[in-house]
Amino acid sequence: MSYRVAMDIGGTFTDVVCYDERTGAVTASKAPTTPGDLAEGVFAALGRVVHDPAAISFFVHGTTQGLNALLERKGARVLLLASRGGRDVYQIARGNRDRMFDLRYRKPAPLVPRQDVMEAGGRLDYRGQELVPLDEESVRRAARRAREEGFEAVAVCLLFSYANPAHEVRAGEILREELGDDVLVVLSHEVAREWREYERTSSAVLEAYTGPVVRRYLARIERRFAERGLAVPVHVMQSSGGLVNVSYAMRRPLQTLLSGPVGGTMGGVAASRFMSSKNAICIDMGGTSFDVSLVVNGRPDVSAEAHIEGYPVLMPVVNLHTIGAGGGSIAYTEAGALRVGPESAGAVPGPACYGRGGTRATVTDANVVLGRVDPAWFAGGLMTLDVEAAGTAIATLAEELDYDPLNLAEGICDVANAKMAQAIRTLTVEHGVEPREFALVAFGGAGAMHAALIARELGISKVVVPRFPGAFSAWGMLEADVRRDLTHPYFRSQDALDGGDMSGNLVTLEQDALDALSSQGVPEERRRVEHALDMRYEGQDYTLTIPLRDCFEPAEPEFLAEIAARYAEAHTGRYGHATPEAPVEFVRLRSTGFGSFPRTGAASAGVPDDGAPYVRDVIFDGGVHSTPVLRRSSLDGELAGPAIVVEETATTVIPPGCLATVDDNGFLIVKVNT
Repeated sequence: MSYRVAMDIGGTFTDVVCYDERTGAVTASKAPTTPGDLAEGVFAALGRVVHDPAAISFFVHGTTQGLNALLERKGARVLLLASRGGRDVYQIARGNRDRMFDLRYRKPAPLVPRQDVMEAGGRLDYRGQELVPLDEESVRRAARRAREEGFEAVAVCLLFSYANPAHEVRAGEILREELGDDVLVVLSHEVAREWREYERTSSAVLEAYTGPVVRRYLARIERRFAERGLAVPVHVMQSSGGLVNVSYAMRRPLQTLLSGPVGGTMGGVAASRFMSSKNAICIDMGGTSFDVSLVVNGRPDVSAEAHIEGYPVLMPVVNLHTIGAGGGSIAYTEAGALRVGPESAGAVPGPACYGRGGTRATVTDANVVLGRVDPAWFAGGLMTLDVEAAGTAIATLAEELDYDPLNLAEGICDVANAKMAQAIRTLTVEHGVEPREFALVAFGGAGAMHAALIARELGISKVVVPRFPGAFSAWGMLEADVRRDLTHPYFRSQDALDGGDMSGNLVTLEQDALDALSSQGVPEERRRVEHALDMRYEGQDYTLTIPLRDCFEPAEPEFLAEIAARYAEAHTGRYGHATPEAPVEFVRLRSTGFGSFPRTGAASAGVPDDGAPYVRDVIFDGGVHSTPVLRRSSLDGELAGPAIVVEETATTVIPPGCLATVDDNGFLIVKVNT
């Protein structure tokens, strides 16, 4: 066994990266995604880099099965079991609204209608002490209804189970005894052992809603790989940027909700090790969507909670902002104006230039008409694009708008670029982050085609295009660590803090994290644990997570002053102000276990191929420019724009006035004239 393989299944293409452990060579390829049976696209892509799956020593992949089920509202039918008197917690939700001044704002419809919520008798107090024993017969009634009415999942969320899970544990035992393995049983304290009843209920419901879809997919893909001779466990990317094996992912399917897009962020983290800048804006433009994430000081920007499709989720999640803007985004008219996306032509039929029956103009068709794509060597020669079909699609739309076709094609790209630049502002400027202080790391099949133009609009002077940008998310998965996140409720005011007790709880969490890594097959010498505290000022509702790296031990006298100062600094960074004299409270302990694997290193440029450079006319800013088209593997020295650089998985567009070089790590660095 000598190959480490990662795979990213996108809406249009399935990308694969293979690292040869003997030679250090990295190869990448892709195949069209096959929506009817994703495994077919997976094996088609895999067969282009590894001939014998038995030679694979490590395999990881990202999946969007759970996210797609949520977006398309095609998840499981869920029965929710709540505490007596708490039936309406999930329906009422929160009184606040995400978009206060949006007159058309509507809260997302609950995934579980009120008639599918049942109550269980029994009650704990806020300390987790039992007030009323669990009414087991009410749990059995819920099980009978789930069986008789064909529910696929049951979510259990009982009051104060984060403080004492005994009632939920017993309810789970009864439900599994009555329902067997045919119905997924989700216990809220296992999903999120955290306070805030509605958010914990929402998290449990989301796991129950998406879990059966994810479990079926993972079981099928693992079985298919075993049939092909894969002899090692399949690993899956988590929303937190860490890896877990399939058996754990099937037990905690919610963790995979953002599995696919997060791989690119972890690639950005890995790339930051080789760059002078440790801060990066990662942009992933595929065929369907455009994802933005941040790397700050060499670490992924991770939140302890998130809102996905308007539903709160209590779990560590890489902060991603996604919009419907990709190479397959369809251009159309609305009220006499040009619109682009979010609807996508997808993999089938795809853009008109794919020659699969698509007739509507897309961003990719616009780039073809503008000359910014090599139609004879698209995706490394795997596809030959139909230039005439692209021209017809653009001309048809241009006639509707009474535009010149070439001007319309550039307008389509400009509209898409403006939408993507605004998506970056949403994650940076709107949170007090200056994008000009970051490098723009561009990847995805279409990311490098638009990156320099997006950077120019944002005032960013440096664009980094890694090797194999079209498969960069898959490469990022190879660079990620196994990760397990553990939490423990810990409500203490600063006056009541017992440093020795806090240290003891952290030691227990650390051992639990190390044991979890051991169960994932991580050798002892490759395990480490990091701790953090969720804190707030007295009277506040929400918390900030403060890392304990390089901090005094909780039992030391200096600890309280230091951690309060760190909280004030974090509060200023987040909200623009702090109240250092105000007392703080501790709400939760967090321990994260990491299991590392040998790094692949930056992918080299490889051996120059036989593609000869040539010159073609390309449209920039309304003018025609004679532009060289070159293979990336043959680049040497500085390259002044305009230029088109093609490689196996993507195309990089270098506009006029920009300067590109290849650094020692094989990264293509584009200096943008801002």
